[in-house]
Amino acid sequence: MFSHITLGINDFEQAFSFYNAVLTPLGLKLRFCDRSVPWAAWQLAEADRPLLVITRPQNKQAATPGNGQMTAFLTSSRALVDEIYKTAMASGGECEGKPGLRPDYHANYYGAYFRDLEGNKLHVCCHNDE
Repeated sequence: MFSHITLGINDFEQAFSFYNAVLTPLGLKLRFCDRSVPWAAWQLAEADRPLLVITRPQNKQAATPGNGQMTAFLTSSRALVDEIYKTAMASGGECEGKPGLRPDYHANYYGAYFRDLEGNKLHVCCHNDE
């Protein structure tokens, strides 16, 4: 469905460290990193697409998070939601909702919300019952 999702960042090195730490437990691998642009992208090990890309805006203006925008990552277990949330918090992320069941979505929906160092809202979730 998606080719890629691009998140605007201002401090590439700081953002790269954050995303590398958060995305690795999801099984995403670094596809490319070019500090001269600067930009980097991650993908699933077994697929070429979709990509998650971080970069400075091409219009040379400051990157700002969108109100109402969020990038959500699917995990295979609730334990992985917990692990990624802890990694995000340890990497400087800001809590937007601790890991837990969200029965208003559906009975097994388990997720956590956080913001990266630039203010982009991220979500990790699991639809399984464990």
